[in-house]
Amino acid sequence: MGCHNLKLSINKEAFQSDLLNWYNTDHRDLPWRKVRDPYKIWVSEIMLQQTRVDTVIPYFERFMELFPTATALADADEEKVLKAWEGLGYYSRARNLQSAVREVKETYNGEIPADPDAIQSLKGVGPYTAGAISSIAFGLPEPAVDGNVMRVLSRVLHIEDDIAKPQTRKLFEGAVRQLISKENPSHFNQGLMELGATVCTPKSPTCLFCPVQQYCQAFEKGIQDTLPVKKKKIKKRTVPVAVALLTDESGNTLIEKRPENGLLANLWQFPNYETEGSKVDLTEQLKNYLEGRYPITVDLNEHLIDFQHVFSHLTWKLTVYSGTFKMNELMNTDAKIVNKLELEQYPLPVSHQKIAAIWKEK
Repeated sequence: MGCHNLKLSINKEAFQSDLLNWYNTDHRDLPWRKVRDPYKIWVSEIMLQQTRVDTVIPYFERFMELFPTATALADADEEKVLKAWEGLGYYSRARNLQSAVREVKETYNGEIPADPDAIQSLKGVGPYTAGAISSIAFGLPEPAVDGNVMRVLSRVLHIEDDIAKPQTRKLFEGAVRQLISKENPSHFNQGLMELGATVCTPKSPTCLFCPVQQYCQAFEKGIQDTLPVKKKKIKKRTVPVAVALLTDESGNTLIEKRPENGLLANLWQFPNYETEGSKVDLTEQLKNYLEGRYPITVDLNEHLIDFQHVFSHLTWKLTVYSGTFKMNELMNTDAKIVNKLELEQYPLPVSHQKIAAIWKEK
């Protein structure tokens, strides 16, 4: 069903009223909902991408203490920003956010622009985030279409287009533009998001408690569990990784910085090597890699732990070995030798935080 049929299939004013009344009385009490500061709303929306609300709350509050304004974040050292983001994952979000607020500082004198096109031109800001900032902070009737919104509207309006396709988002944006409350676009958009997060859930939606059930075509037809339509995900790749937890005669360990582009860019990690299959000697591969990369002599002596770390597109199958190393000459700039206290200053991926915890207990 195209959105040009929308006005014929729903009572727009009644839908708005019922959604807004429900949101005003039943929404969750979240820290970013207590402000209309576009910077704080921006940070919350970036943190909430791919991440659960309960996880985000303490990160958001700590981040606001450290970087209370866009200018404060723009002026901050990147490593401190990544350290504050440590554990949230998808670290490109933090790097893009800092790049964008630096642009805000330079181009807009530290004030986030109210123009939706200007907001969306900033690095890492897509249509959803631009719409959320525009509607929540500035009260503009702009659509903010995320997965929750597409799920709600696919059921209410019986839209069977594949939500994994980019053009389908345009369809839902058009639908929101026709439905949105011009008087209170902030609460309307947040109401749709909240409804999808708490009532109109992916599995077993609680339709009997839905404030807009009477408008829902999927509920009327009993097909709410079949919507939205989404193509199957591509199978994830599994990558075996051998990791070295090395110490020198002083009890210090060796860490290295990941490349500035790609997965987990600019984070620190224990030295590791993506191995070439399970039948070869992992310790020999790892030792040869380390001694070829760094001016050190390595002795790997203990298999510590095996565990997996799952990303959206791949899975790391980590095998961790402990051992010792000796310096042969001055260390490269992309590696550091640190003690247990100094390690606290470096942002590590979640998988390597687990290894760090093992080292601290030893």
